[in-house]
Amino acid sequence: MDAQDSTGPHDVPEDALEAGLIRLGYTGFRPGQREAVETLLDGGRLLLVAPTGGGKSLTYQLPATLLPGTTLVVSPLISLMQDQVEALQARGVAATYLASTLDASEQRERMARVAAGEVKLLYAAPERLVGGSLTGLLRDLDCPLVAIDEALCSSEWGHDFRPEYAALGRVLKDVPKARVLACTATATPVVRDEILARLGLAADTPQLVRGFARPNLALRAREVPHKRGLQAEVDAALQEALIDRDSPAGAAIVYAPTRKASESEATRLASQGWRALAYHAGMPGPEREQVHRDFSSGAIDLVVATNAFGMGIDRADVRAVVHLAPPGSVESYYQEVGRAGRDDAPAIGLMLISPGDMAQRRGLIERDGQGDATSAELVQHKWNLFLELMRWAEGGSCRHDAILRYFGDEAETLAGCGRCDVCEGLAGDTSDEEARTLLVRKALSGVARIHGRFGLTAAVKLLRGATDERLTRTGLDETPTFGALSAESEEWLQRLLRRCVTAGWVDFDGGDRPVAVLTAAGSAVMRAERPARILLPPRELTLAKASPRLRGQSRGDDEEALDAESQALFDALRRYRLSLAQADDVPPYVVATDRALRDLARMKPTDEAGLLLAHGIGPGKVERYGEGFLSVLNGEPAAGAMDPE
Repeated sequence: MDAQDSTGPHDVPEDALEAGLIRLGYTGFRPGQREAVETLLDGGRLLLVAPTGGGKSLTYQLPATLLPGTTLVVSPLISLMQDQVEALQARGVAATYLASTLDASEQRERMARVAAGEVKLLYAAPERLVGGSLTGLLRDLDCPLVAIDEALCSSEWGHDFRPEYAALGRVLKDVPKARVLACTATATPVVRDEILARLGLAADTPQLVRGFARPNLALRAREVPHKRGLQAEVDAALQEALIDRDSPAGAAIVYAPTRKASESEATRLASQGWRALAYHAGMPGPEREQVHRDFSSGAIDLVVATNAFGMGIDRADVRAVVHLAPPGSVESYYQEVGRAGRDDAPAIGLMLISPGDMAQRRGLIERDGQGDATSAELVQHKWNLFLELMRWAEGGSCRHDAILRYFGDEAETLAGCGRCDVCEGLAGDTSDEEARTLLVRKALSGVARIHGRFGLTAAVKLLRGATDERLTRTGLDETPTFGALSAESEEWLQRLLRRCVTAGWVDFDGGDRPVAVLTAAGSAVMRAERPARILLPPRELTLAKASPRLRGQSRGDDEEALDAESQALFDALRRYRLSLAQADDVPPYVVATDRALRDLARMKPTDEAGLLLAHGIGPGKVERYGEGFLSVLNGEPAAGAMDPE
């Protein structure tokens, strides 16, 4: 569906916008809201990325009250639909929703009101639109606007992917003159491109990214060597944030990686006197709903949950969100941690990292991908998303600014938030460069020795010169690498090798029992063909006190902001990537990742050899897409790209 199919520019008087705001109970626009509303009204297409609680609903509710006809809102959660409909009805706006919780007679009555044009906003789940009861009604509906909330669900690798969302592009063809608004709380550029592709929207659809700065959140990531350390970190964070068990200063959410972990941690915290309950998808529906209600009403103060918990939570006084293990991506993390501090008061976001987390996540990703026709590409992409989160966790610059750059929200970067653990605890890397490089090369040589045979633990044993049956059996205890870093502790070497994983120098292979492998990039670093650009982990897990020099600390290579020229090239490459993905009917990441496009925009290669220097661009991609990439970089029309006009 092309942009010109939509309703053309619509001049809404200024006083009508203001009157609409007042009717909906608002005194003014938040930053970015007016721009979003006017872009949607005038252009007919918009992809809006704003965090939960950032006011996305006004962007479609206000136009819906001003435009003739019935606006359709696609939403994934019944409780969210019900809450918004009740709030609109309280303001005198005719709104309703259709859901499986309604009996047949009530659904028929509501559909009759919709068909008669008596409803301004109709909320429905995607399942009802894709081959459901609304299919016929929608074709006859005077629909000026379709708003798709939680549009990330259309992304194949989204944390809550729903096939029905991916099919909404077909639904939109039934209302070709309607404006289309796609909303999501988190989305990187490559995910935004896939949302447009799935919905059949043009590559030049306006994209607004707003509201990701949350300087009231003290973001922290800590490595813990054992379970006792993990529990101590949880207890300390809760004590700091809530102060008193008997009369806490707010609420907290603890995210656990498994159902079993959520139950055991909830039991432990309850035994300490906290009003805490578990929540996970394996619980009966009524029990889950009761926990949800108890937390929202303040009857309990702590929920220990899997990622099934959170959507629809609107409690403003959440003072802490703690992750017992890293989630699957920066997107998942920031959506979950963003449930803290919605009242703009100080809050804590703590992510804990244990030695086995990386291998556990890899195995989980591979098991989830089994049986998928595109599993190899999808597994690698999800692994790359997890590595982006681990790179973020390793630190090196302000955590807030790193996340803002990740989401492309450069305008809100803070040059140091002053609250995260990096801003408070690191003074920059003062280690000797030559000594650091030698340490890294020796560590990588340990991985090269065990390459494809054992895990990272064996590499650590080899580097320390420790007795190990595997090393003896394979003769590795006779190699020069045996004991090459004997002065370092096992714990510190494990953390160093994990940083080598996040840097792309070490990877895992082997399914349920992953073994460590040295990548081509890691081999180049080991042989001193490439520099060892990495911050060594601190010798102690407790970080140092804050340094006033941190605010001026330079960014790491992967986080470096693009200059104006490079940003323009990056945007042009994204448009070209989206056109190729739509033509080949594949997700945009199959063509190239965001990191690859950023490398191309930054390096500006002029030949195929230069293209190969970008991360993730191999001979196959160069053969298939190289000519087009070079044309875009040279400012020429790219072969195979669709005309955005």
